[in-house]
Amino acid sequence: MKQVRFNAFLMNCISHLSPGLWRAEGDRSRDYNDLGHWVRLAQTLERGYFDAIFLADILGVYDTYQNSVEPSLRMAAQIPVNDPLPLIPVMAHATEHLGFGLTASVSFEHPFPFARRISTLDHLTKGRIAWNIVTSYLESAARNLGHDKITDHDQRYDMADEYLDVVYKLWEASWHDDAVCDGGPNFVDAKRIAPILHEGPYFKVPGVHLSEPSPQRTPVLFQAGSSGRGKRFAARHAECVFTGCPSKSVMRTVVTDIRRQTGEEGRDPRSVLIFNMQTIVLGASDEEAQDKYARLMSFVDRDAVLAIFSGAMGLDLGQLPYDEPLRYAKTQMAQSVLEVFTSADPSKEWTIREIVEWCGIGGRGPVFVGSPVTVADMIEEWVQDTDLDGFNLSYASMPGSYEDIVDLLVPELQRRGRYKTEYEKGTLREKLFGSGPRFEEADIARRLKT
Repeated sequence: MKQVRFNAFLMNCISHLSPGLWRAEGDRSRDYNDLGHWVRLAQTLERGYFDAIFLADILGVYDTYQNSVEPSLRMAAQIPVNDPLPLIPVMAHATEHLGFGLTASVSFEHPFPFARRISTLDHLTKGRIAWNIVTSYLESAARNLGHDKITDHDQRYDMADEYLDVVYKLWEASWHDDAVCDGGPNFVDAKRIAPILHEGPYFKVPGVHLSEPSPQRTPVLFQAGSSGRGKRFAARHAECVFTGCPSKSVMRTVVTDIRRQTGEEGRDPRSVLIFNMQTIVLGASDEEAQDKYARLMSFVDRDAVLAIFSGAMGLDLGQLPYDEPLRYAKTQMAQSVLEVFTSADPSKEWTIREIVEWCGIGGRGPVFVGSPVTVADMIEEWVQDTDLDGFNLSYASMPGSYEDIVDLLVPELQRRGRYKTEYEKGTLREKLFGSGPRFEEADIARRLKT
């Protein structure tokens, strides 16, 4: 029986994917500047045997809707947003097993200093780091970092392929495991450290990696794009894929396609773990959960939802008819977001009104509402019908959504044999895959091909 895996999906901000809900009674989202808030959350998630905290991030603002950042600012829709990286060592120090997925874009940071940053985190967490590889899609980010406009969607993935080539060489090929001397007058044997001599169309990196090998060398690799080009990238690189599918039919198609393309890359299709974005609202009974959901929905801010999804799609949704179906139009933004609500499911047409109502709590993924038994049934049904491996769980209430999952849902899933009752030993890669802390030799050779 396949066990279900949970990650917590959140951001170092007040309002991630449920804009306006920070106003609800008991919500602690405004504590995001308090390290104690993050430590307590990490300890709660570890108590519930979550695999990781999956930290989203953006380097721009959502200003496509109404050609203004005001709707985002008014409801704190992913602004203000702080750097996620400094949270990780603090949360790692307060926990023993929980992993940490850092979202970092290949679009605006050179791979050489980034590789050192990840190696540092992997050392400090004793091998509990994952990297969610993204290509930035916000025009506002491009402008503020000195670019006239965002790079073409598919070209961003071409650049990402080379970016991965560079960091693989730095993490896997620059330092031999025995480069650090075990005793003797020297700390390293310089002959066991080699420059990577990389020169490609986007990057030139001749030197050696600045860090000694960390527990995992390469972090666990997440990838969060489900466009056609994104899935090809995932098939080559990803160990875990994060999707945002609103229905089982769309989910099943995406999972099948990812596994097929992974096989075509010469990899075991079952070696990739696939997680869908989901939000859970729990109560002691179905009625109590539905009442809670209705209260939460009353705080959703329509303009802030439209601001987030206009920015992600590259379309000002406020300029389109509110009750007519949204049609696909190729943009240079996050194509998978637009595809989900247009072309992914030919049997379903989404109006702007329906998108606002659907995405107001937790983003693109479904919201499961009910008692622990009801929600556990839904989870089992999704896993069985779509072949996914787990869920990146967004929140409606901070930290209440996660406390309810840990205290109410996890015990029910454990009772059914669907959820772990203890952590595996070792690094995050060992916990997720039951193998060694690092890539196998054959996989290293495949990844180092250019």
